[in-house]
Amino acid sequence: MTLGPKRRRAHDKLAALPGVRSVRRPVTATAEDCFDLFYVRTGRARSHPLVIIPGGPGVASVRHYRGLRRRAAAAGLDVIMVEHRGVGMSRHDDAGADLPPAALSVEQVVDDIAAVLDDADVANAVIYGTSYGSYLAAGLGARHPRRVQAMILDSPLLNHDDFDLVRQALRDVLWDGRDPQTTEVAAKVRRLAERGAMTPTDAHIAAAIYSLGGTRLLNRQLDLLLDDRRLFFSAMVRFGSGVADRKVPYRNETDLVGPIGYRELNFGGIPDGLPLDPALALRASAVGELPSFEAEPFDLVAAMPEFTWPTAIISGGRDLTTPPSVAERIAELVPAAALVGLPTAGHSVLDTRETAALRIAAAVCAGAAADLAGRGVALDEVPARPAMRAVAAAVEVAVRIEAVLPRFAQPRSARRSTS
Repeated sequence: MTLGPKRRRAHDKLAALPGVRSVRRPVTATAEDCFDLFYVRTGRARSHPLVIIPGGPGVASVRHYRGLRRRAAAAGLDVIMVEHRGVGMSRHDDAGADLPPAALSVEQVVDDIAAVLDDADVANAVIYGTSYGSYLAAGLGARHPRRVQAMILDSPLLNHDDFDLVRQALRDVLWDGRDPQTTEVAAKVRRLAERGAMTPTDAHIAAAIYSLGGTRLLNRQLDLLLDDRRLFFSAMVRFGSGVADRKVPYRNETDLVGPIGYRELNFGGIPDGLPLDPALALRASAVGELPSFEAEPFDLVAAMPEFTWPTAIISGGRDLTTPPSVAERIAELVPAAALVGLPTAGHSVLDTRETAALRIAAAVCAGAAADLAGRGVALDEVPARPAMRAVAAAVEVAVRIEAVLPRFAQPRSARRSTS
């Protein structure tokens, strides 16, 4: 997608925002051509700013997180966010054309972060990465360790083996019911699967409902499915299919950078032939064939024992995207890491429990990372922002309404199954 007049106007408007700057970066490590990589800094400047790296790959920084940076600045934090190469303001070369595939790799993105610190005249910083951004944060620690003052890994990734842990965590909740709180959920899911009414894609949506409202909300939804009421659930499936690939300019643009996750981090996994396989759900929702996994850019298992800086590791108890088992492995590797578990949180505390995330960031910036280890339950009780609470409430209301709708309001497929 070239930089046409409409996109140029939006780009120029964002470039004029306070704190937005650009730094010249090589298109590839061996190329002489350069492009403008954009970043933004907000808040009162400090010696060790907080660098926040969002998830993705594909999530933009400058526009998408304006509210977060404003609230972080009000909390006294000095925040830097880098617009990922191939995304948003950093998408194009000097001619206005999309960056080529050779320009898009984890190592080049990590080097971009170091270059931004150089441009901002920052010797080292507190690095906060969430989800995919956690791998970039850890990659910065492996490749540029002197740039790290402290680190926060939120809903973290470790290596290509994570997919097996993700698959196991999903089945522990939805199929095996290993926790007594999920036994009833798993029994209902198995009954639906016997009917052919619980596909891997359905399980992906069920996992999202669990993350949002726990077993109470998921049980209500499963009861509707068992009663052949799929109105809301079918809408969720339609919305969720390929949602990560939907392009929202300057907010979420996965078309160029999405392959990074599959090629370098094994986001797609390999189907194992067992029930509720998320690998099959990804393939069902993909547009075209998923890129094959090739190799990881870093050996974090070997690198993390050398992370000598203060580190906080955040994990949501309901996270089935990067489950607590991954965070626990990382906590064993990083010396004296503080594992901060929020029992009822889902994936990416930065996005779903922003206030708690900023409190954790403030503590780490103040040199109190070690004090966070026992505060997970208290931080879990910090209310989510109103927008996130509204989403959870809307899902709850939708499920309640469907439970009292007459049969004729159900999708045709559901009505046929009852006849």
